[in-house]
Amino acid sequence: MKININFSASLLIALSLILFYTESNAQYAKGCDIGWLSQMEASGRKFYDKNGVQKDLLDILKSYDINSIRLRVWVNPANGYCNKTDVINQAVRCKNKGFRILIDFHYSDSWADPGQQTKPAAWNSYTFAQLKTAVGVHTNDVLSGLKSAGVYPEWVQVGNETNNGMLWEDGKASANMSNFAQLVTSGYDAVKAVFPETKVIVHLSNGYDNGLFRWMFDGLKNNSAKWDVIGMSLYPEQAVTDQNWQTIDPKCLSNMNDMASRYGKEVVLSEVGISWSDENEAYNFISDIMAKNKSVTGGKGIGIFYWEPECYNGWQGYQKGAFDNTGKPTHAMDAFLEGATTPNLAPTISITSPADNLTFSPTENITIAVTSSDPDGSISKVELYANGGTRLGSDNTSPYSFTWTGAAAGSYVLTAVAYDNKGQIKISSGINITIITGCVSPSAPAVTSSVVYCEGATPAALTANGTSLKWYSN
Repeated sequence: MKININFSASLLIALSLILFYTESNAQYAKGCDIGWLSQMEASGRKFYDKNGVQKDLLDILKSYDINSIRLRVWVNPANGYCNKTDVINQAVRCKNKGFRILIDFHYSDSWADPGQQTKPAAWNSYTFAQLKTAVGVHTNDVLSGLKSAGVYPEWVQVGNETNNGMLWEDGKASANMSNFAQLVTSGYDAVKAVFPETKVIVHLSNGYDNGLFRWMFDGLKNNSAKWDVIGMSLYPEQAVTDQNWQTIDPKCLSNMNDMASRYGKEVVLSEVGISWSDENEAYNFISDIMAKNKSVTGGKGIGIFYWEPECYNGWQGYQKGAFDNTGKPTHAMDAFLEGATTPNLAPTISITSPADNLTFSPTENITIAVTSSDPDGSISKVELYANGGTRLGSDNTSPYSFTWTGAAAGSYVLTAVAYDNKGQIKISSGINITIITGCVSPSAPAVTSSVVYCEGATPAALTANGTSLKWYSN
């Protein structure tokens, strides 16, 4: 009878786990990395809801539809935070609040990222064979502790931002991809030994860099590494022209689709963050990249984790949190709510010809060229205006071009207006032109002042008073 009871209990646990993983996998992961939380609380930091009421940070996050939490693990950190005990305590707390869990192994005593993948001090003298064993033992030890505490992580990262491998120099991918692949597989096997259903993530930064991702995952595949999910980081810099979110989000989507189709793997945004200086830009970025991840081919975009939203008022010098200086969530957090919608990005538009400050004769046909594009849709039409109110024409096919004839003498400011397929409008910068009739005696060093240029016979071009002019000379 006792055997039957034990069997039934084991079966019940197994069925419960299957149900847990099945239900979790059906839900999109909206998550946050809060690895600093216990340290922040110990320092006296408190958190408040948007109405200024002090609450547990986890309850505030749940009110924004956050359903998943990411926690980092260091091997032997100097201050004790993010070690095995701290991580288990935080994970239990999160699990008791109903959150799904992602555990992020750094395999270092401190930060591991693209610029540093330093071995734990206790592993410094290990041979490569011993390093592989250490990865497996450490991974198993932490996960077994979680299991004993009743925490069943849905995902585990084997390494953090491993753009060039981990545990340098032995596991540096550019020097020895086979070594890195073996370390990944050692971690993978250790995860599956404790939690067979848990998904293993290999995580790189710069999610917009398809060349990096192809190089790494082709290398891992060719060296028989094992993984379940591809993780990406994405940190736009709005002050850098080619690094703003409007530019790198579409590149990241292209990369996510390529990873999903090339390797048949799910893709998770393990880390995203943006400056807290403009909460509206932060909201737009989160909404946009989350929508793009959800749109990945075959439904393989499975989630997003913000890193770390609870940071505020200069904590550790980090400036990409999503709470204000009083400890309250900013508008950026609203992007995670079910009702949040992806913003319609404005199109770009500019007049490329003629150049600014040219002068023309009224007998000339003036050709105006315009370029326009839309980062998240298509251009439905482009219109051209003179002095803001006079519509000169419309074109709905790229390249956009207009010919203006019979213009009266005077000064004009030309502007172009782009309309995208969702109704967003963008007006270009103005181009100044002047139409002149009659005869002119230009005065400039390159021109003889006694020469008179008038409308008439042969076209000629000259420079007068620093302005490029087009005239007809007798």
